[in-house]
Amino acid sequence: MAFISINPFTDKENARFSFMSNASLEDRLADAWKGFKVWRKLPLKERCRKIHRLANELEKNREAYAISITTEMGKPIVEARAEIDKCVWLARYYADMAPKFLESKHIHTNSVASYVQYDPLGVVFGIMPWNYPFWQVLRFAVPTLLAGNAVLVKHAPSVPMCSLAIEEAFENSGFPSHAFSQLFISEEQAKTVIESSQVRAVSLTGSEAAGRAVAALAGGALKKCVLELGGSNALFLLPDGDVDLAVKLALLGRFGNAGQSCIAAKRLIIPEAQKDVFVKKLIKGVQGLSYGNPLNDKTTIGPLARKDLAKALDNQMQSSIDMGATLLLGGKRKGHFFEPTIIADVVPGMPAFDEETFGPLACISTYSDVKDGIKMAKQTKYGLGISLVTKDIPKARQMAKKFEDGAVFINQWVKSDPRLPFGGQKSSGYGRELAEEGIKEFVNVKTIRV
Repeated sequence: MAFISINPFTDKENARFSFMSNASLEDRLADAWKGFKVWRKLPLKERCRKIHRLANELEKNREAYAISITTEMGKPIVEARAEIDKCVWLARYYADMAPKFLESKHIHTNSVASYVQYDPLGVVFGIMPWNYPFWQVLRFAVPTLLAGNAVLVKHAPSVPMCSLAIEEAFENSGFPSHAFSQLFISEEQAKTVIESSQVRAVSLTGSEAAGRAVAALAGGALKKCVLELGGSNALFLLPDGDVDLAVKLALLGRFGNAGQSCIAAKRLIIPEAQKDVFVKKLIKGVQGLSYGNPLNDKTTIGPLARKDLAKALDNQMQSSIDMGATLLLGGKRKGHFFEPTIIADVVPGMPAFDEETFGPLACISTYSDVKDGIKMAKQTKYGLGISLVTKDIPKARQMAKKFEDGAVFINQWVKSDPRLPFGGQKSSGYGRELAEEGIKEFVNVKTIRV
């Protein structure tokens, strides 16, 4: 078995890498613990300097890294460059803010001194997905490292070249040996890592099924776990909302990265009275998307990362149509490519409504009464995010309290931002990444009282 890199546009193999042996994995675990002991002793200012050097390294090699992303998972090159730029922003943001986030918190008591300090846990194991192959890893690794932990990463088997490039970026930035390292290992070997006494916590970004499996293993080993799982985000247009804005957000939120995002706008919930005009404008927008070689700057939508993903999306679409949904545009699949598609009359009980759809499939549902619309928007086992489109901002801010999501975006599409905590509830997982909350997920919150 191996990690196999395939170019989704050409369907040709880029490279393959065999799994590590169990003996090599044991050595790597021991090395990671040694790396942690060296890394944690560095003053925080020095750790911040190295993260700034990492940002510079990413920026310097932006084009090469972007090409790696595009040739391994099919993201259009313009979006791949934007992913690297976002990683640079993340690294610089945390390198600047970590001293504030991690400073001891003094609390007034009747003692001479009482304070809380934030100590590293040890080695933290990250299991990362393929859809944002640089961003997802760095979103987890940068704050975890700044807190003083060492990091081990098992990346998705389809993006090994990106995984190696990230490791190289850390090495070129002057990080101590094994403070950050990647692992080419199987799922069975990943269990060994989670259960190892040299690993103190786990972070996973992936599917709900993977989250349940990892949570069970981490719980059995009494280890902290952060899970960022799937989502079925609604874009909820209120009756007073701007239809043009809703269409713009639907195009960005549903078709960016060919719809392969946990926070994509997967359910478009529209007032019955605005359906016709919304559909007309959305169709025009989708027809304006340009498919082609993702290395071409003019390409706006690329292939899906794997053939099985296209097939699964096709099954969800066809099943929903069989149950009464209406195909308005697209619907064709060939190899890795799934044509940008719009279906309407989607209702609860259909796969396109109930399940997470991971690809360029826009699903339109309608309502006649706002209470019914709210009920429809909330009718999901996921709880990652929701977008509200309305001109009544005070009302929308009050409405935000009704949703069991990790994020409510008003007149914006849901997206991650280093300055804001990111994560969900229910089947979307638990724990938070990014912002101050993210850097404190993998620390020992230690009380000291004199």
